[in-house]
Amino acid sequence: MRTSRPQHLICTVGVSLFLPNLNGLRAKLLDGTIPPERKKLAEAYVAKDWPRVAQELDHIDANEQICGAEINSVASMIEKQYVAPNCGLFFLHSETEAGNDVATILRAYYEIKGHTTVKTISVKDLQDEDPKRFRTKGLRNLAREVCALIRDYSPHACAINATGGYKAQIAIGVLLGQAIGVPVYYKHERFPEIIAFPPMPVALDFELWMRASGMLYDLSRTLDPVPEREYADEWDERYESLVERVSIDGVAYLELSPTGQIFHETFRERFRTARDEVLPPTALTKFDPRIERAGWRGVHPEVEEFMSRVTNEVPQVVQCSTFYYNPDLPSRARFRLGSGGIEGIFSNGTYTVKFRVETTAKTPGQSAAVVAFLNQWLSDQA
Repeated sequence: MRTSRPQHLICTVGVSLFLPNLNGLRAKLLDGTIPPERKKLAEAYVAKDWPRVAQELDHIDANEQICGAEINSVASMIEKQYVAPNCGLFFLHSETEAGNDVATILRAYYEIKGHTTVKTISVKDLQDEDPKRFRTKGLRNLAREVCALIRDYSPHACAINATGGYKAQIAIGVLLGQAIGVPVYYKHERFPEIIAFPPMPVALDFELWMRASGMLYDLSRTLDPVPEREYADEWDERYESLVERVSIDGVAYLELSPTGQIFHETFRERFRTARDEVLPPTALTKFDPRIERAGWRGVHPEVEEFMSRVTNEVPQVVQCSTFYYNPDLPSRARFRLGSGGIEGIFSNGTYTVKFRVETTAKTPGQSAAVVAFLNQWLSDQA
C-alpha cells in the first residue's frame, strides 16, 4: 500500500498542443480574428520559438484546453494530489519532429514552473509513418523506456500519465501499471475528472517467465526478427501471447510483442529481488568441465573457458558437460530447460556447442529458477 504521493510522473506525449490548438491560433492570426491576449503565443508558435511558446503558456491557466493534453492532465493530477506538487517529470515522445518540438516546449514550461527534474526521452520507432514498425518496435521501446524509469526510481515513487500520444500507449501504460504495481492516470479532453487505473492483481506466471527466460532475454536483445526454428525445441503454447509471428521469404520468424516486453521487464526485475527465495542451495563441490569428444572436430578452448566460468561464477552449478557439436550451424547463446535437464547453448556465430548443466536443483521450480539465473548472468556479460 502506498503511504505517500508518487514523486515522479512518467508522461506519454502527443501533439494536441499543436493540432488543433496552436495551429488553430495560427489560422486566426493570419485572418486577423485572433484575441489580443493570444497574439504573442501565436506569433511565437509561427516563429517556432519554443522557449517563448513555453513562456506564453506560463501566463495561461494550465487547465485551459489551449495548453494541450499534457499540461492539462499534469495540472489536474497535481491539483487532485495524485502526485507530489514538485514531482519529477519525464516526457516520452514519438520519434517525430512534432513530438520532439512539443517535448521541448514541455521541458521549458515545467522548468519555468520550478520542477527540479524535467527530462524528455525520444522513443525510437514510435512514429506514425510505418504501422508495423510502430507496433512491433515502437511500443516495445516505449515499454522498455517506462520500465527503465520505474527501475531507476522504484515503483512506489512513480506514476504513469498515459493521456498524451497514440491511443495504443494507453493500453501499454495500463498493462505496465498493473504488472509492476504503478498507478496509471488518463484525462480525456471532454472529462473534467482524471480517470485512475490503480494497480490490480494480475495472473502473471513467474515460473513461466523463468522457463522462458532464455528466449525472452534473447528476443529482448534485438529488435530484428529471429527464426522460429531457434526455439522449436523449447516451445510452449503459453508463449504465444508473448511474441509476434512474421513470415519473411516463406520463413517463419518471431519478434517479442509489446506484451512480451512488459512481461519480461516485469519479471526480470522481480527476479533480481526474489531470486534468493526460489534458487536452490549453493553447490558444496564443483568439477571441471567435461568435453565429449564424439563428433568434436578442432580445438575450441573458448568453449571450455566459458563452461568453467559458468561453473565458477554461478553458485548452484556443479559441472558442465558437452553433448552436441555442429561446426557449420550457428545458433543464439542462452540457457534452457531441455528433456534431459538444464542445457546451455554456446556459439561464436559459426559453430554451436550444447552442454548439460548439472546443478543443485531438486524440483522443477528450482530448475526453472536456475535457468533464469543463468540467463540473467549471461545477459550481464553482454
